[in-house]
Amino acid sequence: MSRRERIYLSVEEMPKYWYNALADLPFQLDPPLNPQTREVLKPEELGAIFPQPLVEQEVSTERFIKIPEKVFDEYAVFRPSPLIRASNLEEYLETPAKIYYKYEGVSPTGSHKTNTSIPQAYYNKISGTKTLVTETGAGQWGTALSYAGLKFGLNIEVYMVKTSFEQKPMRKLIINFFGGKVSPSPSLNTEFGKKMLDINSENPGSLGIAISEALEEVFKKDNAKYALGSVLNHVLLHQTIIGLEMKKQFEKINIKPDVIIGCHGGGSNLGGTILPFIPEKLSGEKIEFLACEPKSCPTLTEGEYRYDNGDTAGLTPLMMMYTLGKEFIPPKIHAGGLRYHGSAPIIAKLKHENMLNAIAIDQDETFKAARIFSKLEGIIPAPESSHAIAGAIREAIKAKENKEEKVIVFTLSGHGLLDLTAYA
Repeated sequence: MSRRERIYLSVEEMPKYWYNALADLPFQLDPPLNPQTREVLKPEELGAIFPQPLVEQEVSTERFIKIPEKVFDEYAVFRPSPLIRASNLEEYLETPAKIYYKYEGVSPTGSHKTNTSIPQAYYNKISGTKTLVTETGAGQWGTALSYAGLKFGLNIEVYMVKTSFEQKPMRKLIINFFGGKVSPSPSLNTEFGKKMLDINSENPGSLGIAISEALEEVFKKDNAKYALGSVLNHVLLHQTIIGLEMKKQFEKINIKPDVIIGCHGGGSNLGGTILPFIPEKLSGEKIEFLACEPKSCPTLTEGEYRYDNGDTAGLTPLMMMYTLGKEFIPPKIHAGGLRYHGSAPIIAKLKHENMLNAIAIDQDETFKAARIFSKLEGIIPAPESSHAIAGAIREAIKAKENKEEKVIVFTLSGHGLLDLTAYA
């Protein structure tokens, strides 16, 4: 058995800037549209739900955006995260491929979501926001925002998809522990929630419904803004800390990845992983980007490429994306963070321009991959992250069949210690 290979960076080596791929992509994104008029949305119209600094980041084409010092200091509590070689998994698969994973489960709330919750809380704080309202699927985003709200003195209100609220009670406890307030969605707190429950009192909820409820709350509160854990440009921007660190770590061992993999729900961890490698891909390097999504919510593989709302009620701007339709209610799979009907506009455009490949994997295969990984590598992964593991195993087997010494890397976006009921 080979020795465990881990590549670390010091805090001093941590990137000081986020990378904005919009500066380098050879195409422009289709502009968001006003949901009422279907005219191109003006940036100032986003000011109703987001603070000015985040609106500026959403539309910016500046290549590098400085990480504020207070955000950097909070990052340094848990970053840089390690890049680890999955040597036991390689030996088990008898593959000539090298498999690495970037482990984001070292964050205070156990997932990559803290990478954007901290800057979002910071920018809201300096803009005078008192309350942040959000949605959460499996609860990782809700816990991450509650943690960040505690750090910067903000009230946090979370609408959690009901099926996950019931499946993952510990997430609720952590949100409360960090001072956040959490409600199952659809709820009786909002008019839209009541409407959904009138139609179906057993509605399991969806991220689209939870977003609608959160936005309704924002519109009726003073000094309240909305925070989104995925999809939007500024969220993917903050997550590029993952890929930027990964690049530096591979440079340390003089290796270049051939296949870069992430699980896909809304696109934040996938985008944060692959976007910093866009310049290399555009310069002709043979790097494959691979999105792994659930078969029960196959947005990139079976969705339509068109304008759609990010929420069920149609309150959000219309964005060009791959979508299963804003009314889509996904099955009650355990990977709650991937149960989203749409995709980030950046990710959708990369897929549409054939710069990104996508595969859909069923729940049985992902849990089998998760169990193998847990026993060999010693980390129980989140069900969401297990899709990336399953994708990496497929790629490693393919390399074995083709006798190729490929370098495969995936982001292990979070641990699954609060998902043990799913494994049971």
